[in-house]
Amino acid sequence: MQPHIQITRVSKVYSSAERNVAALDDINLNIAPGEFICLLGPSGCGKSTLLNAVAGFSLPTSGSILVDTRPVQQPGPDRGMVFQEYALFPWMTVEKNIAFGLEIKNAPRAQIKEKVDALLRMLNLYDFRERYPKDLSGGMRQRVAIARVLALDSPIMLMDEPFGALDSLTRRNLQDELLRIWMEFKKTIIFVTHSIEESIYLADRIVVMTYRPGKIKKDVSVVIPRPRDPSSAEFNDLKKELALLVMEEQDRHLRDEIKEPSAD
Repeated sequence: MQPHIQITRVSKVYSSAERNVAALDDINLNIAPGEFICLLGPSGCGKSTLLNAVAGFSLPTSGSILVDTRPVQQPGPDRGMVFQEYALFPWMTVEKNIAFGLEIKNAPRAQIKEKVDALLRMLNLYDFRERYPKDLSGGMRQRVAIARVLALDSPIMLMDEPFGALDSLTRRNLQDELLRIWMEFKKTIIFVTHSIEESIYLADRIVVMTYRPGKIKKDVSVVIPRPRDPSSAEFNDLKKELALLVMEEQDRHLRDEIKEPSAD
């Protein structure tokens, strides 16, 4: 099967007058259509840098990223992005935020209304369609952000710690909502997280990354059947395995900070 996303020998170096910082080094990763991938690792391992490169926001210094065999050179409608900070327009209602991308594409008004109404109902937002983002909880704002991406029908969803700022109950509810959406729409998802439990709960595969420069430390297939029980022995055995991998990189990060206290 042809990979939906093909990442080949990708490296990223940030240059300044003071020094060069290698954020990514020789990343190779193939992602199949409809696959749910989590990028896992400590702060500074390049998870978001890699996601932004796939999105086309920041091109790699070397290597290539292909989507459906086409090189990624800029953002595109085939890749929808969901950020941790929601990125909603505060002056627009919930309904208008979701419709925005379709209006930019000059979709027919009847089609916009039909699609937006369906998404409002699917994500339990219909009764809040005339509210503004400031009137919503964090979980509801994130539902709006997800609905806005779904409205564009992008086959790929890129998610940068979208539930990181939410309380644990809201976070679990949105994880379940995301899994339901993924199973219904067969999206290809790359999901950045620093939560080991979240990655096991969601992903087909967990890509553990090293501390800077970010490399793939281990690519772990999650074979636990869904729905997954975080209290099960299988879940916790994998959690321990991943915790060891991540803590090795966290310890390396701390050692580097001691050597270079002024480093980011």
